[in-house]
Amino acid sequence: MAPIQTNTDDFFGHPSGLSTLFFTEMWERMSYYGMRALLVLFMTVSLQDGGMGLTVASATAIYGIYTGAVYFFGLPGGWIADRLIGGQNAIFFGGLVIIAGHILLAIPSNYTFLIGLVLVALGTGLLKPNIGALVGQLYKANDKRLEAGFALYYMGINIGSLIGYLVCGWIQINLSYHAAFGAAAIGMGIGLAQFKLTAYRLEGLATKPALPLSSVGKQTSKVLILIFLVTVILLAILINSGQIVLNPVEVAQQVTVVIALLFFMYFAGLFICGALSLSERKAFGAILLICIASILFWAGFEQAGSSLNLFTRDFTNRLVANFEIPTAWFQSINSIFIIILSPFFASLWINLGKRLTQPYFGLKCAAGLLIMALGFIVMFFAAQVAASGLKVAPSWLIATYFLHTVGELCVSPVALSAISKLSPKRFTGQMMGLFTLTYSIGSLLAGLIAGKFNPENVQEMPLLFLQIGTYSIIAGLIVGFCSLLSRQWESVQIEK
Repeated sequence: MAPIQTNTDDFFGHPSGLSTLFFTEMWERMSYYGMRALLVLFMTVSLQDGGMGLTVASATAIYGIYTGAVYFFGLPGGWIADRLIGGQNAIFFGGLVIIAGHILLAIPSNYTFLIGLVLVALGTGLLKPNIGALVGQLYKANDKRLEAGFALYYMGINIGSLIGYLVCGWIQINLSYHAAFGAAAIGMGIGLAQFKLTAYRLEGLATKPALPLSSVGKQTSKVLILIFLVTVILLAILINSGQIVLNPVEVAQQVTVVIALLFFMYFAGLFICGALSLSERKAFGAILLICIASILFWAGFEQAGSSLNLFTRDFTNRLVANFEIPTAWFQSINSIFIIILSPFFASLWINLGKRLTQPYFGLKCAAGLLIMALGFIVMFFAAQVAASGLKVAPSWLIATYFLHTVGELCVSPVALSAISKLSPKRFTGQMMGLFTLTYSIGSLLAGLIAGKFNPENVQEMPLLFLQIGTYSIIAGLIVGFCSLLSRQWESVQIEK
C-alpha cells in the first residue's frame, strides 16, 4: 500500500508529522549524547575515582567500536523496518531497547557496562535510520522544503544533545557517572512516550513494511535475529567474565575493515541486482560520492567525544569565576552553534534553490570537509600552547567547535536530504540504513586516530591535529573535484 501523504502544514510551515519525529529524535539524542560525552572520560578515570582505569588507546578504541556499532546496526534496522515490522514499530521497539541499555549502564558495576553499550547500539540502529526515512516520506516529490525540513529535524537533534550534555554533565559532577547514565534512560523514556501519543500526526506512514516478506521468510528472519541477539549478549558476558580476552585496538581495526567491505558489497549488490533504471544508476554514483565524503568528515568530526574531550579535561583552563566548568559541557558548544545556525542554513538552501543557483550535494559536502579542516588547524596552534606547559583558553575550543559546526551543517543535513531525494523509493529504508554505515566507518576511524592522543606526551599533540587538518583539506579538494562530474547524475534523478 502506498504511504499516505500528510497535507497539514502546521510545524513552522512543514507537515505536522515532522513535530512528532522532531521531539522523538530530540529526546533520543539527549540520551545518546548525554551518555556519549562521558564515555571516554568514564573509561579513562581511575577505579578509585569511579571509572574503569583504561588506557587512552583502549578507551578510544572502545568508544570508536561503540559509536561505529550504533550506526552499523542502522543497516539491519532499516531492513527490519522495510521487510518485517514497518518504520513506526521499529522506532518504538528500538526506543525500548535503548532504555534497557541505559538502565544497565546506570548500575554501578563494570559487569553490566558492556551489555548496556550493546543494547544501546542495537536499539539506536533500529530507531535512528527509520526516523530519518520517515522525515523524507513526509514530503511529496520535488517539494523544495525537503532540505529545510531536514535542517529543522537536525536542529531538534542538537536541542536534545544540548540538554543531554548539560544535564548528564552536571549529574556526573554532583552525583556520579552511573547516575548520569540513568538520566539518559529517563530522557529516552520521555521521547518514546511522546512518540506514541502523537504518532497519529504521521497519518499512516510506515505502519507496515514497504516490501513484506513471505510467511516463511518472516519466521526464518525472526529465528535468525533471535540467534544473533543471544550470540552478541553471550559474547559480551564472556568478555566481561574474562573468559574471552580481546585487544580493543586490534578489534577496532578489524571491525573497520569488515564494515567498510560490507558497505561497498551491499552498495554494489543494490546497484547490480536492484533492477535500477538508467537515471537511478546515475543517482547511485552521486550517492556513493556523498557517502565517501561522509566517512571522511565523521572521521574528523568524531574527535569531539575522544581526543578533543580529553584535551578539554587535561589541558584547558575551565575555571571561570571560581566555578570549574564540567568537561562534558564543552561538548554542548557544537549544539548551541547548530541551534543558532540551523535556521540560517535552512533559509540559505531554499533561497539558493529559488534563484536557480543551487549548489549540488557533493559541492556542499566538499565545503564542509574544508571548513572542518580549519578547525583542526586552530587546534594545532592550541596544542602548541599546551605543549609549552600552559593551560589553553576556552576560546580555542570554541573557535574549533564553531568551524566544525559550520562544516557539519554543510554535510550532515544535506547528505540526509540527498539520500532521501536520490534513492529509489522502494529502497529508502535500506539506503538510509546503508548511509548510516558511513557514520559507523567514520566513527571507527575516529577512535583509532584518537588512540594516538597521549596526554602523557603533550609534545606530539600539535602534529596529530595538523595531520587530521591536512588530510581533511586533501579529502575536501578531491570530493569537490569529483562533485563537478556528479552534478548531472544528481539532476537526472531529482528531475524525474
